[in-house]
Amino acid sequence: MKVDKQEIVDGICYTELVYGRINKKLNTKYSKNQLEEHILQVLKETDIIFYSRTGKNYYVLNRENNIRITINSNTLRVITVDRIE
Repeated sequence: MKVDKQEIVDGICYTELVYGRINKKLNTKYSKNQLEEHILQVLKETDIIFYSRTGKNYYVLNRENNIRITINSNTLRVITVDRIE
């Protein structure tokens, strides 16, 4: 199934709980706005070849920032952001 990067960038959204989860996993203390801006920037600068869909989730791998963003493919809500090694 083809991934539509622009659809993800335009429709990305968040739940209240995800901000704390992201800060905890990345060991940061960003505000909601800072997290949203950072994730949006990463999504925009990541090449489409690093976007994939497995089951009900999209995964965006960004090696420059050493993170993987997990996004629900139905709602386009960020589920989590993991640090990669």
